[in-house]
Amino acid sequence: MQIMGILVGSLILAASFNLFLIPHHVLSSGLSGISMMIGMLTPMDTGLANLLLNLPLLVLGYFKLGKTFIGKTILSVMVISGALSIIPVYMVSHNDILSSIFGGAAAGLGIGIVFRSGGSTGGIDIIGMIVTRKKDFPIGMLLSVMNAVIILASGFLFDWDTALTTLVSIYTTGKVIDTVYTHHMKLTLTIITGKGEEMKKQLLQNIYHGLTIMDGVGAYSNERRNVLLTVISRYELAQVKILISKVDPTAFVNITETVEIVGLFHRETG
Repeated sequence: MQIMGILVGSLILAASFNLFLIPHHVLSSGLSGISMMIGMLTPMDTGLANLLLNLPLLVLGYFKLGKTFIGKTILSVMVISGALSIIPVYMVSHNDILSSIFGGAAAGLGIGIVFRSGGSTGGIDIIGMIVTRKKDFPIGMLLSVMNAVIILASGFLFDWDTALTTLVSIYTTGKVIDTVYTHHMKLTLTIITGKGEEMKKQLLQNIYHGLTIMDGVGAYSNERRNVLLTVISRYELAQVKILISKVDPTAFVNITETVEIVGLFHRETG
């Protein structure tokens, strides 16, 4: 089911580029936007440019993030790159604003589906996953800076009307991703499981955050359980959900938004 989500989300993203954004010279965010720019200004195919730009990050992610997450991300990048080369560039709507809105919404839907399936579409998300494992870095700021560069480049290379429609597209994409996936940068996880020791071991090996363990008793079953409490970034959510499911598919997990954190968010790794 997750693989199907990766495939569907990636195809939706590629279709949004070729049917709504690229025909109007409207760019997407992150490395995808740079790939589109290269495809518009040079003879290089957009799909190939997307693959080449993501390749170094995929290699880095393989060593830093593990096989499961990066494997799904590689699949997504390959599908997106292939679909960008196969799907014809066709102007569905001749209205720039409508195309930027619908294209941005479709792109956000595709990315959100890939996120919910435990992967990513590559680019800045790989950087976000790696950085948030070590430091509480404002990855949103990095994304905003990159998007600002893309918007300015769009204005200088094409025209400022195109830059403004690119801004509309990027904003719409972000809003739809937040709706489909999650709009919380920090999340609190409460995990109730009968496999507390194994769950503790796996979480400490993979998420680099502190973990609190409490003893609990089921009110109905009267069976003893462990209650594990931790706070993670939203970039880690899909990976942690897969990890929890592998250790204990019957675990009860409550995920809530975290408004503010005071104190150490990242565990010292030496």
